[in-house]
Amino acid sequence: MTLKVGDTVPSATFMTFGPDGPKPITSDELFKGKTVALFAVPGAFTPTCSAKHLPGFKTKAAEFKAKGVDTIACVSVNDVFVMKAWGENQGVGDDVLMLADGNGDFTKAVGLELDASRFGMGPRSQRYSMIVKDGVVKELNVEQGGDFKVSSAEYMLAQL
Repeated sequence: MTLKVGDTVPSATFMTFGPDGPKPITSDELFKGKTVALFAVPGAFTPTCSAKHLPGFKTKAAEFKAKGVDTIACVSVNDVFVMKAWGENQGVGDDVLMLADGNGDFTKAVGLELDASRFGMGPRSQRYSMIVKDGVVKELNVEQGGDFKVSSAEYMLAQL
């Protein structure tokens, strides 16, 4: 079943890369008491994700903060080392928290898996975005087909 507006974000553990290397971060640590703009991509270093999706959030980070967003987070079914390298490649710095959902546990829990086997990528995440306040989904924008519209930084900013 797909997550919907009004639902509490399911418990999950992501991996992120800190000063001392890979470290886990739980959904409670990420969402509790905060406003989070989270967006998911099918894969790090893929064309739309690298040319449009992640750069939009990097460019608009100050606007998100000005509208009360505590954290902008990017999640993908990739390992933590790939997410670290992609964040460095894109120059996101501290503007976007890069979250690895390596086994797809969070992606499965929210019901937004994508079978990308025909592209040789295996199970991945659909492209979507959500605004989460204190662990509760306030907005959820799931792209249809190969679209890139409702999960963009510009679309989300209009929802805040």
